[in-house]
Amino acid sequence: MRLSIRTVEGLEPGDTDYFVWDDELPGFGVRVYASGRKTYLVQYRSSRRTRRLTLGIHGALTPEMARREAKIHLGDIAKGGDPAEEKKTNRNGMTVRELCERYMEDAEIGLVPGKRRMPKKASTLQADRSRISSHIAPLLGTRLVKEVTRADIHQFMRDVALGKARRDRKTKLRGRSIVRGGLGTAGRTLGLLGGIFTYAQRIGVIENNPVRGIPKPAVNNRYRRLSAAEYRTLGETLREAEEEGHNEMALTIIKLLALTGCRRGEIEKLRWEEIDEAGRCFRLADTKEGRSIRPMGPEVFALLNHRRPADARGYVFEGDVAGKAFDGVPKVWGKTIRKQLMDVTPHVLRHSFASMANDLGFTEATIAALLGHAAGTTTSRYVHSVDTALISAAEKVSGHIAGLLRHADEQQGLKSLFEKFGEATAAWGKAV
Repeated sequence: MRLSIRTVEGLEPGDTDYFVWDDELPGFGVRVYASGRKTYLVQYRSSRRTRRLTLGIHGALTPEMARREAKIHLGDIAKGGDPAEEKKTNRNGMTVRELCERYMEDAEIGLVPGKRRMPKKASTLQADRSRISSHIAPLLGTRLVKEVTRADIHQFMRDVALGKARRDRKTKLRGRSIVRGGLGTAGRTLGLLGGIFTYAQRIGVIENNPVRGIPKPAVNNRYRRLSAAEYRTLGETLREAEEEGHNEMALTIIKLLALTGCRRGEIEKLRWEEIDEAGRCFRLADTKEGRSIRPMGPEVFALLNHRRPADARGYVFEGDVAGKAFDGVPKVWGKTIRKQLMDVTPHVLRHSFASMANDLGFTEATIAALLGHAAGTTTSRYVHSVDTALISAAEKVSGHIAGLLRHADEQQGLKSLFEKFGEATAAWGKAV
């Protein structure tokens, strides 16, 4: 096929990586990774060896941009050049885009460690690829790595914050790629860029990291927490959403986020095998900190048992596609919670859980253990039961939050009771 936006966007990932070659320009093609990532490349023979030269990531490059670059390299190859070897040996000429390509290749095979020196998770790699294609490649991709200065990094951060690389592009039949920017995005992208330049130091491309020492922009949404009144508003909103027929799984997940302090992904991908009701805890196999044991209160198990099937295996919240977890919380959240609590996100429920535990007098170490922070899970690899004090703490915090969420229902029940009493009294008066 001829590689175009339509044909490349239509290529679906398979069980393994595969290549699709352009009919019009021999040697020019696209590699589709099992992860969904797509890169343009040129394949040629040199010194009786087949060589491949990566041109760039799909998204950072369009098919036509990659085609023009491929023609230039194929012309050099026809004259006896070997651009893949030159790229490998001439590190002084490495661009930021090429550095990002090599960084991602090594990260995907586990050579670039993430948190706690473990290989990066698939979700983290996907986020890294998105930040590279959305911000780093468009704004810094053509710059030589060795020539990037601190002034360039400051300007890059400013451009991301102002949304200079913003775009809204159709990707699939019903999909869109929307890039906005902002302060939060600038901070997260700067963190990734710092890691990429640290990697460049390690492989000998540069001596000093220009990102080191540059402060990330401060965003205050991590300090947002729900007040008692807002918890009651949340409970009332959830009750109204149930009456209106919104997705039951999404509403249950939101309740669990409030009662557990877990991350959204930890609840969305919760498996029946990870629920230990006898031990009054979750034994999560794969979290941001690795394996994690979380003590839970009885309200949590009551919610889960309400939907427990006879053969409880696999995901607790399974999506429409068999074997995949439900991922519809953001859509339901936008239609329900956001209308009443505009600046509240699902992650705010985690901060609020921690703040509530602090209000109830628990220590930082106890709160860390309840949330599954690394500092609180140091001994989890050695023990199989949860300390009674931690279980009591989880029960007290989740019980207090559950009481606040139920307050709206209790108030509504009292109101209905008084209304019925008034109606009965009026009827009795008429009869008399």
